[in-house]
Amino acid sequence: MRITVVGSINLDFVARAPHLPAPGETVTGAVLSRHPGGKGANQALAAEKLGAEVCLIGRVGNDAQAGEALALMEDYGVDLAGVEVDVAAPTGVALIAVDAAGENQIVVAAGANHLVTPEQLPQRIEGALIVQLELPIETVEAAVGRATGFVCANLAPAQPVSERLLRRADLIVVNETEAAFYGDGLHRGGGRVVVTKGAKGAAMYQRGVEMAWATPPAVEALDATGAGDAFVAALAVALLEGMEPAEALRFACAAGAAAATRAGAQSSLPERAEVEALLA
Repeated sequence: MRITVVGSINLDFVARAPHLPAPGETVTGAVLSRHPGGKGANQALAAEKLGAEVCLIGRVGNDAQAGEALALMEDYGVDLAGVEVDVAAPTGVALIAVDAAGENQIVVAAGANHLVTPEQLPQRIEGALIVQLELPIETVEAAVGRATGFVCANLAPAQPVSERLLRRADLIVVNETEAAFYGDGLHRGGGRVVVTKGAKGAAMYQRGVEMAWATPPAVEALDATGAGDAFVAALAVALLEGMEPAEALRFACAAGAAAATRAGAQSSLPERAEVEALLA
């Protein structure tokens, strides 16, 4: 199974604190760590670890942070031939605060991610495609337009997209906040739409009608960073493998739950055996 991911590449700076700050509040006593991240990179690595053959298209800066951001994907064999180095912009950075319950707040400085242009894409994208919205929207739209196979669009962070993209996507994945942003427009195409609801689970719809629902296995959550990306990749892999909707949702919920049990985004992404063990 070949999947191309067109998406962001970041280095995450994660501060684990007793609680998340309110506006204007300074929280002390945090512990800082660094992890590879970015929705595109996270989903690429997650799909690779779950058994897909993955190519990532993205952009990093000509700096030391690029090596850290790409390291885990290199270790696991993600094809990085589509990742270009920008001499003018830095590698993207995410500043993440995580509280004792695993909830987070994230601020992203996109850097080189905002310089991924349609010219960087191949004229045809063979096999399956996964996109998110951390790149320029015209680049995301171009990738979807050039895809020849299954298209998964994780519409996060929420922003306006074309009617053409919504109708072209075979699978759209959003959380509750993003679903509210897009409203009924999500359901105008014939593809499947999945709305995630955190620890409560996820629902799959087709043309606005619920067709499947699943809840994640009980785990001790440590850090929700990357859990949503694990879910997206696992769901795409499961559907591409031919799993039925309810089974695919359970698989994706288990992958997201497993990712929430460890710190960091990419460092928390589960292997296939771990997901299957949780389901068992």
